[in-house]
Amino acid sequence: MKRKFIIKSVLLNLVAISIGVLTLVPFVWMISASLMKTGESAKFPPRFIPSEIDFSHYVFLFQNLDMARYFLNSLIVSILITFISLLFNSMAAYAFAKLKFGLKDNLFKFLLSLMIVPGQVTMLPLFLMLKEFGLINTYLGISIPGMASVFGIFLLRQFMLSIPDSLIDAARIDGASDFKIFFRIIIPLSRSILITLAIFTFIGAWNDFLWPLIIMTDSYMYTLPVALASLMGEHTQDIELMMAGSVITITPIVILFALVQKYYISGILIGSLKE
Repeated sequence: MKRKFIIKSVLLNLVAISIGVLTLVPFVWMISASLMKTGESAKFPPRFIPSEIDFSHYVFLFQNLDMARYFLNSLIVSILITFISLLFNSMAAYAFAKLKFGLKDNLFKFLLSLMIVPGQVTMLPLFLMLKEFGLINTYLGISIPGMASVFGIFLLRQFMLSIPDSLIDAARIDGASDFKIFFRIIIPLSRSILITLAIFTFIGAWNDFLWPLIIMTDSYMYTLPVALASLMGEHTQDIELMMAGSVITITPIVILFALVQKYYISGILIGSLKE
């Protein structure tokens, strides 16, 4: 019995390691190719390690293609969307989870039904509305669609339902308002799930391509995914340059996950709490 357990454990670890290696190989090659000289990655047989480390592609991106500006645009937009969406989603989730008002359940069901509507359907009317408000080519214009999400409200509501009502009732007896209860009790207790949602939101905002492409008509306001797509159009044959742009694009996401993975995993585990 013990032998079978050891064999099973070894096989599972081998499978996990194999999947991990297969996942990492493209990522490692992308970094390696970004450090190769122009044309070296296209040679046959393909090279996995650069013959000589060359940072000229990164220098070219920042000096000639204003990559620093695109990076700053993505950072501002992603942080703005993440913080505002966490505030709006958590407040709405608290209302649906703990407050009593008419048609609450029906309204929540209606919100859930909106999850089946593709986001692309609303892009044209939203663009026309923002155009009337003069928000084209602005950080606010690009951020508005991500400032609240049905998924975020649903995720936080399901967690907040598990918070004992006795804590809220005790706070109300002591004279605390709903805003004080929300910021002093609900938010601290929801830290793990909020961090999980923050990661989802930040990654979604950072990687978003279609909406920034529509709303940002001035190349000076491009985010990194849009700038990378335009780079691919202008430098299709320069694989090393495109790989350098890809590395710059994904590096913040990797760093973010490495810093908060503990909270992310705990948030995933508790995010499925039932009502």
